[in-house]
Amino acid sequence: MAVIKLALSALLVIMAQGGAAFSLTSSAFSPGGVIPTVHECTSGGSDPRQRNESPPLSWTGAPATARSYAIVMRDLDNNNLIHWVIYDIPVSVTSLPQNVDHAYRPSIPSGSRQVYYRGSASLFGYQGPCSPRTVNTYEFVVHALNRATLSELTSSSSTQTAARVIGNASLGSARLSGES
Repeated sequence: MAVIKLALSALLVIMAQGGAAFSLTSSAFSPGGVIPTVHECTSGGSDPRQRNESPPLSWTGAPATARSYAIVMRDLDNNNLIHWVIYDIPVSVTSLPQNVDHAYRPSIPSGSRQVYYRGSASLFGYQGPCSPRTVNTYEFVVHALNRATLSELTSSSSTQTAARVIGNASLGSARLSGES
C-alpha cells in the first residue's frame, strides 16, 4: 500500500509540474519487443545482418533541472552485464541516432563520451546483444543528470564505475527493454 501511495504522489508531482512522465522509446523496436538483428553484436557469428549498430533512442519528459544525460544498457539475464555507457550527452539533446560511432568521443552527439567495453568485442561504445543460444532481455536506461559533465570519468573508466557515477548523479530515469 505504501508503494502505491508513493507512486501516486510521484504522479501528482509530475502532473502538478505540467510535464509528462519521463519516457524512453526507440523507432527500431517496441517496449518488450524484439531488438532487430542489425543491433546485435558481430562477435558471435557470421550473419551479415548483425552489424552491432546502436538503436535510435528518444526521450521526453525529463526533469526540468537536468544538466546532461547518460544511457546505460544492460543484459538483465546475464548478471546485469553492462553493454553500453554513453554520458555527457548535452541537455539540449533528446535523442540518439542509429549507429553512434564506436569512439570515446563520438561525433554525434557532440560533447558526449563512451566507455570502453572490455568483453568479447573490446571497443568504445555500444556492444549489441550477444545471446546466440538464448533469448535475453536488454534494458536501456536514460538518466537525467544533475551535472553537465562527469569529469571524474576518463577513457579508462570501467563500465561499472561509470554506471555508479551516473547513478549517483541521476535526477530521474526512464527505461526501455527489448529481447534478443
